[in-house]
Amino acid sequence: MTTATNDGQSQLAPVVRVGAPLREQVIDSLRQAIMEFRLKPGQRLVERELIEWLGVSRTTIREAIRELASEGLVTVVPQKGARVSAPSREEAADLYEMRASLESLIVRRFVERATDEQVARIVAAVDEYERVVDASGDMHAALAAKSGFYRVLVEGASSAPLQQILEGIQARVQMLRVTSLSQPGRLGDVVVELREIVEAIERRNAARASRLCAEHIMMAAHTALGNLPDGD
Repeated sequence: MTTATNDGQSQLAPVVRVGAPLREQVIDSLRQAIMEFRLKPGQRLVERELIEWLGVSRTTIREAIRELASEGLVTVVPQKGARVSAPSREEAADLYEMRASLESLIVRRFVERATDEQVARIVAAVDEYERVVDASGDMHAALAAKSGFYRVLVEGASSAPLQQILEGIQARVQMLRVTSLSQPGRLGDVVVELREIVEAIERRNAARASRLCAEHIMMAAHTALGNLPDGD
């Protein structure tokens, strides 16, 4: 599979050189394309096409692919080249379990450490998520809105180590989140689940908020895993 769309047009725009190092710009461009599903799970990454579309050298493309492989977003197979990673059901289950444990701890730290202003902001983030879901029902818009929830959550938890680990997992589970949210009714279910979490946060009930967060993620796992293949 190539990285061309059905109408033959490229999915990636040339990199516009700005202050950041070119290598970082290319990595960010490819990472964003993967997370927005412009480059799809299992899709082959053809060097000459990426060079043409992004307007950079082969060396820069190879460096970017190596970095994305280290993040788990790209899989490089000897003699076969690179593809966008497509986790199996077993791999996805492990990722969801890791995410449930980590995010439930982050929620607990948020309850323990967040200011009243941060609590108000996380409630507002859920309000915004619900508004987006009601207004458009668009999965990608909902994902963007939910990112606001996570920004406040991580900020209020005040833990650099937890933030770093979460960011690494979040990138790898993005495609799984899309699979989960694409299931009928799931967008609305998430509104209800997030409301329950923030209500517990407002009451400063760390144990309940943490448990509800883990349940929310495992519910997402349940809706996503059935659409993934067994094995590799």
